[in-house]
Amino acid sequence: MTAPVTERLDATGLLCPLPVLRARKRLAAMPPGAVLEVLADDPAAVVDMPHFCAEQGHELLAQEAAERGAIVYRIRRGE
Repeated sequence: MTAPVTERLDATGLLCPLPVLRARKRLAAMPPGAVLEVLADDPAAVVDMPHFCAEQGHELLAQEAAERGAIVYRIRRGE
């Protein structure tokens, strides 16, 4: 069972480091435990998003292929 998504962020068309910076800003405004779904097509995001989550104490719940080469990241906000 997957956690319900609280908010969605479309970061397609943005290049490194913008997808991570936008995700960080959005997560900062969310309560702990909330889930952010990020759609990104930047090839660097495959490395950047998991690293960002690990460094900031967020949980990367999923990283799945989406349409047109994009990837969906589901991130649960940490404490």
